Formats: sequence, structure tokens, C-alpha cells
Amino acid sequence: MKLTLDGIKNREAWKGYKLPSYDIEKMCETTKQNPVWIHFGSGNIFRAFLCSAAQELLDNGVMTSGITAAESHGTEIITECFKPHDNLCVAVTLNGDGSTSKEVVASVGEALTTAYDFQRIIEVFSTESLQMASFTITEKGYALRDASGKIFPMVENDKKTDPKDIISDMSAGKQNHHLMSMITALTLKRKSACGKPIALVSMDNCSHNGEKIENAVKEIAGAWAEAGFITKEDLEFLNTKVSYPWSMIDKITPRPDKKVEDMLIADGIDEIKPFVTPNGTYIAAFVNAERPQYLVIEDDFPNGRPALQKARGIIFTDRDTVNKAERMKVCTCLNPLHTALAVYGCLLGYTSISAEMKDNELVNLVTKMSRTEGMPVVVNPGILNPEKFLEECLTERFPNPFMPDTPQRIATDTSQKLPIRYGENFKAHIEKGDADKLVFMPLVIAGWLRYLLAVDDNGNSFEPSSDPLLTTAQGMLKGISFGKTDVSEAELKEILSNEVIFGTDLVKAGLSTLITKYFNELNAGVGAIRKTLEKYCD
Repeated sequence: MKLTLDGIKNREAWKGYKLPSYDIEKMCETTKQNPVWIHFGSGNIFRAFLCSAAQELLDNGVMTSGITAAESHGTEIITECFKPHDNLCVAVTLNGDGSTSKEVVASVGEALTTAYDFQRIIEVFSTESLQMASFTITEKGYALRDASGKIFPMVENDKKTDPKDIISDMSAGKQNHHLMSMITALTLKRKSACGKPIALVSMDNCSHNGEKIENAVKEIAGAWAEAGFITKEDLEFLNTKVSYPWSMIDKITPRPDKKVEDMLIADGIDEIKPFVTPNGTYIAAFVNAERPQYLVIEDDFPNGRPALQKARGIIFTDRDTVNKAERMKVCTCLNPLHTALAVYGCLLGYTSISAEMKDNELVNLVTKMSRTEGMPVVVNPGILNPEKFLEECLTERFPNPFMPDTPQRIATDTSQKLPIRYGENFKAHIEKGDADKLVFMPLVIAGWLRYLLAVDDNGNSFEPSSDPLLTTAQGMLKGISFGKTDVSEAELKEILSNEVIFGTDLVKAGLSTLITKYFNELNAGVGAIRKTLEKYCD
């Protein structure tokens, strides 16, 4: 079984797999001639959710043009994963009852990289038919500044300029390095070529994602205008003809799993083995994901849009409702629970989220935290019911034993996630005047501080997941070692008062005494983490 256009023509060999029912070659030609949707960030959630949604609409005749996939963070996903398989992908849904649904997804009509195909990407952006450029590039992909607020400088690595080099892009008036510089330039080339509007749609799992891309584009353009590289009319185009819709996305899509790989190989599929790109991305010609999926998008598309609301799990609404749905998920019903399980899962030696959901203390931690501290400050978006959403996470999604998700994956970039997942809740309780009544959210923060020591509950060292502020945060705990139980509030003041990390000053909020107390209990030697969880979460 070859995962290629010729290979899937033998439909008899692909029994058990849902195959595309549309003319793939015709779709590819239509996509190239009249592109409607270009997407940057061709990783797992893109293929598991967005490509599957597009395929649903292609199968039903709602769409005739597919997605133009583009990659700026390296080239390997396109050159070594997409191209050898004619842009096909196997999407495997891992159901809670142990069953799987397998589908060959073919909705990528063209696959490009900014390194090799930038001229073609310019052509795509210049077509009148293009309606949207969407993004799943992670929150870091929009960042122009480091943790101290300084614009990323030029750094030479093996004679190659660092892709974060915004200073060079701004001063030269070119789009050589950072994706946001490229997008700004591409959008302005569109203005010159056809003048048609476009929507730049972040679909990343981060708060106010549309605002992040809008701020990045406009800051770069502002620097170019000030230096005389672009005109006032160019700025006006970015302000009036380009929209930056907000969205909320939710679908757990772990790295390619060995069990799924073995299943597909047993079915007879060749050349399906996963690999890791030089940038650390785990990728394969297949994706594995849960069935639940949600994408709520602000309906602001000045040049029209695909009818994505006809695909499962996609809702169009206004910005305020998107914001409420995002806050419901990110601040209460899913993401804070994930972070709690990630931190304590790593400390307790777990390697799967589903296994953690058999741990009485951890289940009580996330359940009590979400119900007694999250739900009282959640805002109901109306289009999704917070209680049902939370219940689905606690009883179906997290415990799914067939989902190979790990606390180590979720612990990645924790410092970037805490301001929203916990900071917004802290601020809401400060406003209510009951922050001093919190129990479980401070326990998670103390757990993260304990995690920064990189010693598990058995006293063994472990390697923390990658995080841009890991070294900085660990430096704020200098002098604090495993087993030290007389840590003072003064010793934790620097980190607990850091509003960049926590979204608010936890010292001013009056939470440092409790967090320090928890930290000392968690750090009291081998078995102290389990003992502390039993004390507060039994």
C-alpha cells in the first residue's frame, strides 16, 4: 500500500480506510489556478483538523479548491513528509472505546516552503481569489520581542542568520527572516498586485491570537513606514482591507504514536515511519488525534471565506463570543487542567495523561480546581456549555487510554502558558476579593516552582521540557536545592512577583505566603510531592 495518488487508486487494497470521493487531481489544479486558502504551519493539528475539515467539504461538493500548505519553520515537513506522498496524509482518530477511524486526507492542493518557493507564495498572495491566510505556528511564531521586551536581535548561527532576526528585517525593510515580516510583505504585495482584501487568521492555541498577528504585522509595517520603505497608503491597506479574526481551537493531537505506526504498517502501508526535524518537530505521513474538535472563529472575512461552518466542530460568530469561548477553554475547562497534570505528572514519573487520570489525588486536584476555583469566574459563551465541556474533558478526553499524550509534551513552554491559564483566573479572583480563599491554583504554581528544580519525587534528576524562560526561571531559584524546607517568601519574591510569567504579581495578590508554604512541603525530600497531594487533594 503506497500512500501516493497512484497508490490509493487501488481502492480494494485500502479497505477500512475512508478515501477521498472527489477528483484529487482536478482539486489540485483548481487550487493552483484559483487559491482560496493558504495555511502556514503544516504540522499535526493542521492535518488532523483543518485538512480533514476541508476534505469533508470537498467530499460534499461545498469546496472545489483545497488548501495551499506553506511552511516557514524549516523545510522538512514539506520536502520529506508531504512531497513523497503527493501531499496525502493518513488521519487516525483514536476513540475512547479503543476503536479507530482511518482516513486518507488529500485536501492539500499545493505544498510550499518559504525557503524554496517564496516566489510562488507571492503569486498565491497576489491572486484575487485568495480569501484567507491561516496559521498554526505556535504562540512563539508571532513574537517580535524576547522576555525582557527587547526586539529579537540578529544572531549568527553557523553563518546563517537567526530566523527571529526582526531588527534586521525592520532596518532593511525586507522580509528575509521572521515569518511575520514575510506576511507583512506578502500582504503589501497583494495590495500592489490586485488590491483585494484578505483575512489573516491565527488558529493557534493561544489567547487573543488574532490580536497577536495584527500587532506583529502593524509593528513591522510601522517601522518600515517610519524608515520610508512603505507609504501611508500601505499602512491604510493593512488597517482597512486586512482583517485579523480571533479564534479558539481545541483538538488534542499528540506526536505520531508508535502503536499507530505499527497498526498502519501491519495494514500494509509503506514508508510511514515518523521522524524528527532539525527544529524538533515530530512528524510522519500520518497523524493521530482524538475525535472531539472545536474551532470557533470570528466571522470577519472581507474577501469572503470557505463555508467551513458546514464541517464538524467549526462555528463562526462574533469576536466577543470567540473571546468568551477561548477564556472558557484556556482559563477554566481544559488548559489549566492540562498544565496541572503536566507539572505533577513529570514530577511523579508519569508518561501519559490517561494514566494520570487513574491517580486519585491528581484527579481530585484538577476536578476541585476547575469546579471550585475556575467555574465561579468562567463566562458562558453561549455557543458551548462550560459544564458539559469540562465534563467531557474530565470523563472522556483526558482518561482516553488510547490517546498517547504525555505530560512532558504539555509541559513544553509552561512559562508562556501560565499568564493566561492561571493569571487570568488569579486576576478574576483578586477582583472578586476572594483570592485568599484559593487552594488548588496556588498548589499548581508551587508545583511548577518545584518542577523547576528538575528533581522528581523519587529524588532523581529529570530533564524539564523545553521552555524559552526555563533558564531564567531556574535562575530566580538559585540557592534553593532539593530537600530545603525553610525557603522564605523573600527567596521566592523575585519569581512570584514576575507579571510576565504569571500575568499578575502574586506577591501583591497576597498569595506568596501560601505558595511558599506549599513549596516547602513539596520540597521536603523523597515522597514529599505525593504526601502533599494526599494532604490537600485526597
